[in-house]
Amino acid sequence: MIDRKSLKFKIWVYFLMFAALLMALLWFLQIFFLDTYYEEMKISETRKVARSIISKYGNEGLVEYISSISYKNDIFIHIESSDGTIIFSPGNSLQQRIPGNAYLSEMSVIRKNLINSGGNTTSIMLTDPGRKNNTLAYGAYLDNTPGNEVILYIFSPLFPVESTVDILANQLMYVTLISLILAFILSFLISNRVSRPIVNITNSATKLAEGNYAVTFEGGQYSEIARLADTLNYTSRELAKSDNLHKDLIANVSHDLRTPLTMVKSYAEMVRDLSGDNPEKRTAHLQVIIDEADRLNLLVSDLLVLSKMQSGVESLHLSKFAVRDTIISILNTYYLLFEQEGFEISIDCNSDIIVTGDEFRIRQVISNLVSNAVRYSTDQKSIKIRVRESAGRVRCEVSDSGQGIPDDELEHIWDRYYKSSSNVSRNTSGTGLGLSIVKEILLLHHAKFGVESKVGTGSTFWFELEK
Repeated sequence: MIDRKSLKFKIWVYFLMFAALLMALLWFLQIFFLDTYYEEMKISETRKVARSIISKYGNEGLVEYISSISYKNDIFIHIESSDGTIIFSPGNSLQQRIPGNAYLSEMSVIRKNLINSGGNTTSIMLTDPGRKNNTLAYGAYLDNTPGNEVILYIFSPLFPVESTVDILANQLMYVTLISLILAFILSFLISNRVSRPIVNITNSATKLAEGNYAVTFEGGQYSEIARLADTLNYTSRELAKSDNLHKDLIANVSHDLRTPLTMVKSYAEMVRDLSGDNPEKRTAHLQVIIDEADRLNLLVSDLLVLSKMQSGVESLHLSKFAVRDTIISILNTYYLLFEQEGFEISIDCNSDIIVTGDEFRIRQVISNLVSNAVRYSTDQKSIKIRVRESAGRVRCEVSDSGQGIPDDELEHIWDRYYKSSSNVSRNTSGTGLGLSIVKEILLLHHAKFGVESKVGTGSTFWFELEK
């Protein structure tokens, strides 16, 4: 069944309609306007001949020129002075096909019109029932000196074009038939050629919708369709990545939820069965339950924050604040850890550096970067925080002394649950979402951010905010 709304059908129909319109226009012009067009062309041609004779009058070779142009254009030319002297007449030319006395009576009419009009030229259309055609009569002064006038007479027969129209009509019937057949075939081929890659893309898109992300879109020979295919291929690859990330996310979240829940269940059973009457053991076991519950709460909170940011629900509350005060406030929460683990931390930041941003979210960014530096530091246990102003922006850097990150893994570290192959994590709690949250917060701020790392030396995470 033919789909009347398909591109293939519409191209085919429009092409045929265009061909039919051209044929109709050709018929209209050739059949209905040929007579009028022929008459206008003969009038224009006669006037052109008259102008050329007027321009050459008085020059040598005038008679030969008039004889040639009269024979070539099949017109009657006669030149006569006011005293009756014939300067040129068809009888003087052996090539003339019209008798010299053919228009004697008409010449007197032209002469009277020329004298009465007071102008230099005149023209009338002569209709003679005895002749089968009309004649254009044209008169002009070659010399209008009183008493020595010289008049140019031109008579151009307008032959009937009915026979020509009949011939053209017969020819146009064949031309129209052949043109429509060719248009039908050509439009069918073109519509197939144009619609085929679109049909292929549609079929591939159906497979993509069914979850086949390995499908390939082929664009064909047209730039627009090729660009569409490239875009869909890119979309397919990104959907495949998203699907893999989705599966990894479910697997990781399931694992992270199952571990603390198992611990909570196990220690709750221990409290019930073993340590219920022992205050010391009961307290220790309950503390494990509390710690695991906190870990669950942190994971759920991070997932909620990340989901809000990626969905565009989270909004910023911008204000101006001192970066150094924020950094010191963050480090105070790590004081006990730094003291117990023996970390050395340095701050290089002037107290008068002010930035514009959401202070709560920027605090979260710096805190996550510091936590990341603590988690992946080696035995050197050195963390440096450096803040600098440059060209209306403030750059904040957090450097660690860890194992570093390979170059081919740098672009992936902002992904959820991604772990570098060369990093050795310390035994500290974390959800695996810290850098993903950092990325989303900085994207909301339209901030520049990145990481510089060298394997065996350490990593420096940085971001830039407006002042």
